[in-house]
Amino acid sequence: MQNNPTDPALLTLVIPAYNEADTLPHLLETLLAWCNQRNWKVIIVNDGSRDATRQILAAFNDSDVLEVVHHKVNKGYGGALKSGIRQVTTKYCATIDADGQHDLRDVEMMFEMIVREEADLIVGNRRGNKASGWYRELGKSIIRRIAKMMMPLKIYDINSGLKMYDTYLVQKYIQLCPDSMAFSDVITLTFVFQRNLVLEVPVHINKRLAGTSTIGARTAFDTILEIINIVTLFNPLRIFLPLSISCILVSVIWEIPILLKGHGISIGALFGFMTGIIFFLLGLLAEQLGNIRRLKINTE
Repeated sequence: MQNNPTDPALLTLVIPAYNEADTLPHLLETLLAWCNQRNWKVIIVNDGSRDATRQILAAFNDSDVLEVVHHKVNKGYGGALKSGIRQVTTKYCATIDADGQHDLRDVEMMFEMIVREEADLIVGNRRGNKASGWYRELGKSIIRRIAKMMMPLKIYDINSGLKMYDTYLVQKYIQLCPDSMAFSDVITLTFVFQRNLVLEVPVHINKRLAGTSTIGARTAFDTILEIINIVTLFNPLRIFLPLSISCILVSVIWEIPILLKGHGISIGALFGFMTGIIFFLLGLLAEQLGNIRRLKINTE
């Protein structure tokens, strides 16, 4: 699908880059030529790189489709995406990685799909591609399972870096997202919680052009915390109600044999019951605070 160059641009590719001096020379020439043919725009965010990333980007300053944003310090994957997304002026935007793993043909297919289906978010599903390592696959599996425990979720690859958004909506929602790698998961959950049309499509993953991934165990732990945080915002009773019921049930089970022996109410049972009540009240309070914050987002 190639747009008429005289038509207004509809799509912007947002690419975070941190110490990607080895990959950018291989990526940019093909990427910019591809986007120039389709009248797409490209925003690359140099996230405080300490290598030659800035100098390499400067060599492409004459490109009509490229805009570069420089961070003085590293703000993180999510922070870089936020900076890029805020600069987007087209109806749609897509996020891809600077390591060359994403196939531009998949981006074009997703663009056709988001226009055709009038979707709000398209997620590139990497299932079936060669695993990057058993530890990373294990971490992704844990994250998916926890996310599905917290909410009904039909999307498989919530942390895919290849996504395509309705720009108006993603610019509203990014204020809820962290600056860390957890951005990918949280933005997907936000679209789902807001009952936007979220679709998923299989994509291909290429081998990194150069360099190594910086994702580790700390990333998975931070992501789990951020998932709990976003669920607490949109559906806090999903967390607090099970805790409340569990405490009350345990206290009742604890107390039954004590009552049967005629020893009255135990301190342990009373403590468990009161803890359950406190969790329930905290859930109600979190629900009210979440309503206020969500209302502010939806009215902006």
